[in-house]
Formats: sequence, C-alpha cells, structure tokens
Amino acid sequence: MGRLQYAVLALCGLVMFLDGFDTQAISYMAPAIAREWDLPASAMGPVFSSALVGLMIGYLAVSPLADRIGHRRMVIAATTSFSVLTVLTTFAPSVEVLLAARLLTGVGLGAAAPSAIALTSEFAPRRRRATFVLVIYCGFSLGFVAAGAAAGAVIPLLGWRPMFLIGGALPLLLVPLLWRLLPESPAYLMHRGHPVGPILHRLDPTLPESTLARGPRQDEGTTRRLPVIRLFERRWLVGTLLLWLVFAINLAEFYALQSWLPTILEGLGHPTSTVVTATTLTTVGGIAAALITGPAMDRFGAGYTLGVLYLIGAVLVGVLGAAFGASLWLLLCVTFLVGCCVSGGQKSVIAFGSLFYPPEMRSTGVAWALGIGRIGGILGPILVGLAVAAGWSTTGLFVVMALPMLVAAVTVLALGRLRYRDEPASVTGGRAETAVRRS
Repeated sequence: MGRLQYAVLALCGLVMFLDGFDTQAISYMAPAIAREWDLPASAMGPVFSSALVGLMIGYLAVSPLADRIGHRRMVIAATTSFSVLTVLTTFAPSVEVLLAARLLTGVGLGAAAPSAIALTSEFAPRRRRATFVLVIYCGFSLGFVAAGAAAGAVIPLLGWRPMFLIGGALPLLLVPLLWRLLPESPAYLMHRGHPVGPILHRLDPTLPESTLARGPRQDEGTTRRLPVIRLFERRWLVGTLLLWLVFAINLAEFYALQSWLPTILEGLGHPTSTVVTATTLTTVGGIAAALITGPAMDRFGAGYTLGVLYLIGAVLVGVLGAAFGASLWLLLCVTFLVGCCVSGGQKSVIAFGSLFYPPEMRSTGVAWALGIGRIGGILGPILVGLAVAAGWSTTGLFVVMALPMLVAAVTVLALGRLRYRDEPASVTGGRAETAVRRS
C-alpha cells in the first residue's frame, strides 16, 4: 500500500458517497416539492422512476464506453455531468422539467459508479481487493444517511431547492481533485499502447519509469469490438448470465424489504419510531456486514464467503416472518441481521463481480450486472405487493422470500468455480516489478 492507492481509495469513495447523496436526496425533497407546486403525492412517482431509468441507461449504455475512453475520464465526465445537472435542477420551474433533469442526472450517476469500482479494484493489493471495493461502496450507503441528515437540517429552514445546490456543488468541487490526483487504469493504458511506466513507478518507487515505456497494443479486432459483446463470448456467457441472476435476486430482496417493511410494521400496529428504527437497521446492517465480508472474501474466497452469507440470509429472511409477532428487541435484532445479509450481500456481490471479470472488461461487466439487476429491483416490490394484496400471512410471505436467497447461494458457489483467475493479467495486484515482467 502506498499513497497512490490510498488516494484512489479516497477519491473513488468520495465519488460513491456523493453518488449516493444525490440518488437519495430527492426522496426527502419530494413532500416539500409536492406542497410548493400543489401536487398530489402520486405525481412524484414518475420523478423517482425517471432517476432509476437514468441509472439503467448509465449502467447499460454509457458506462461500457469507459473501456474505450478510460476509467479516469469516465469518472471525471460522469461526476461533472451529474453535479452540473443537479445544480441546474435547482431552477426547475415544473414537474416536467424536474422529471427530465432527474433522468439525465441518473445517467451520470449510473456511469460514475462502475468505473470507480473498476479503478479501486485494479489499484487494490490482490489480497485486499474485495475489502477495497466494499469500503468505497459503503460510501454509497453513507451518502444515503448523509442525505437524510442534510435534508432534516436544510429543508425546514431553507426549503428543498438548496438541497440540489448542495448535492451539485460538492461533487463539482471534487472534480479538480479527480483531474489532478486520480490515475488512469494501467490495464487500459497497456491495452491501448500508452506509456504505463510512470504509474508503475508511483506504485513502486524502486522501479525506473523507463522500465516499461509502453504496453503491448491490442490487435485491431479486439479494440474495435464493443466491450458488451465480450460478455456474451463463449468463455464468459454462462458466468455472465449466472451473475445477472444473483444481482437480480439480491436487488429484488433488497428493494422488496425496503419498500414493504415499513408498511407491514405499520399494519401490525407498531409505532412510527419502531418503523423508522427497523428500516434504518437494514441499511446499518449492510454497512456493518461489509466490514466482515470484505476481509473474509479476500481470505477465504469470494464465492465461498458470499455463498455462506446468502445461506444465512435465507434462514434469517424466513425467521423474520415469525419475528413480527415476537418481542421488540428480538424483531430489531432479526431485522439488523437480515440487513447484514441482504444489504450486505448487495455490496458483496458487487465486489464479487469486480473479481469475476478481468480488468479490461471489469467496469462493463459490473455495470451490466447492476443494470440487469435493476429488473429484479423493479419486480421484487411488485410481487410482494401482489402477495400482500392476496392476503398472504407475513410468515408465509417471508418463507417464500427466503427461497430465492437459497438459489442465489447455490449460484454464487457455482460462480466461484468459474471465477476469472487474474494473476497473469494483474498490474497492481502484486509488486509492480512482477507486473512488468509479466507484461
């Protein structure tokens, strides 16, 4: 570990934090916007959905371009985009303009995260790679928490518009630091035939900058091939489809839990304070779990660790249905532990995806897994809503919700055997000198 790697970790963590802040802040502004514009609460639904659609566009269409222009440029361009658009949203005169602005902002938010994850994974020591990715993704969750704290302080005094100013100005201030301090992916530079020696020298000062002036350029057929196409090549197709399945299951469980847990608790007569505490504990549990699963994935294997986490999660999701009728302390404990497995699993599977693919297709692989996984995030709350409308008991509902977690556990254990072995292609995973010899 050196200063360059700590700088990458800090900068990418800040990008993820601000990404999470801008993603979540609109949820706290919605009631104030509806009051000011005299809108029904339902009118804000399309605004929320537009941001999610923008995220999917960013994940699926824009983020893969990083494999052509570089991850550094993508992070800087995407951060600049969503910061400027967020500031401009302050002056939105109508809900239609707000909807369009959130759609475009979502594109930038979706494009920034995969490249930040790819850079973090590439510059992390190989023995700490999953830990690094989980650390910066915790920044995303902390951004959610910070958005709530800022909204509670700002909106009652100044209204909702200053929240957009804060959410846009902070990442805009970060852009000069990204431009000056964030390095480009060594794998990208090598595959494009650009000089990579200076970055390797910064990683290992004992290595002369002239040791490797340029990397071996890829052949024309490879460089012209769309990055997304590689996900469907024979070598990657099965693994890609299985990874998408795991992402979809995890996001379906996560959004179903976040969407319906407050309603179920209120329907059972719990006070608002209990509802808020229980829902918050699911997020806190995810952050706490990341502190354990990251080092465990690095030490015991990503597939094995994540598979065990999902197996435990399947049991706890099933138990949660029965815990609604138990004492309050037991309910809160089970909710926290479910958050560890579901919210923590969401962060961990992103780290798993960054380990599964080689550096040159890492951001595309993670971005498409996140984008396709959003389909599960959309279907999860809908299916649970249908079950609630049909009169299912909470015990039966959560037992059924536990079954997909079992499927995810088996799938990720199988994926662990297909996992890409990146030692020969690693640039920053070991000593830079070894990377130069291998190149």
